[in-house]
Amino acid sequence: MWAYGSRGNAHNAKGDSDRAIADFDEAIQLDPELAMSYYNRGNAYRAKGDSDRAIVDYGEAIRLDSEYAVAYYNRGSAYHAKGDDDRAIADYGAAIRLDPKSAAVYNSLGVAHYDKGDNDRAIADYDEVIRLDPDALTYSNRSTVYRDKGDNDRAIADCDEAIRLDPKFSVAYINRGNAYRDKGDDDRAIADCDEAIRLNPKDAVAYDNRGIAYYDKCDNDRAIADYDQAIRLDPKDALAYKNRGNAYHAKGDDDRAIADYDVAIRLDRAFRWVRTETREAPAKP
Repeated sequence: MWAYGSRGNAHNAKGDSDRAIADFDEAIQLDPELAMSYYNRGNAYRAKGDSDRAIVDYGEAIRLDSEYAVAYYNRGSAYHAKGDDDRAIADYGAAIRLDPKSAAVYNSLGVAHYDKGDNDRAIADYDEVIRLDPDALTYSNRSTVYRDKGDNDRAIADCDEAIRLDPKFSVAYINRGNAYRDKGDDDRAIADCDEAIRLNPKDAVAYDNRGIAYYDKCDNDRAIADYDQAIRLDPKDALAYKNRGNAYHAKGDDDRAIADYDVAIRLDRAFRWVRTETREAPAKP
């Protein structure tokens, strides 16, 4: 039984989820009361992107061992992947009650609260992560919440700390640039995007955000060049098409603007308003 479990974990570590699942199936047949085998199979199903089966297996592991903190945590992550933040939060809460010093669980709880729009609870969760195990990612995550609350000064301070802890963490530069742009400081926003691109030249978001800052400065040609690069890196980035459409419209090239808005709408129906706006009024940033 243990050999099947160990081999299954090795297969899963190599990315061979199907063989891992087959081994865990065998381990469960040999001892159907061992919670760990269900937990491990749940991990393999999660690796395959099958959140539903993963949830079932984590649930069985929890039924067999009600104090299996990491099973609650991983089931919460599977629920979060399905967009079920309420159940995710419930499972993360159970994991924290069993293991109150787990920074990873508090971080995931903060993400789930943020996704639900509960910024104050998200900040409280990230505060707890920072108390337990401060790292660049958590400061960067908390900065995003502060920015959403309109507190750009705290957002910038958190990004500063993230960059101090990890000067190569490109996301922190992107987030700080966003906060500077919200404060109207497009030059600093562009400088931060420059650094993010230097650190990670394949990050479409950095180009998109720098394009927005150039657009704010009425430098539409540079904005379009950045949106071009964002689209090359991520052809399904509806926002980049919408933003490039805005820049073309600002240059008076409505044919290209409409073509970009058409693609944005096809990729994301949330942008269906932009085409009408282009024909009736100046495009909004």
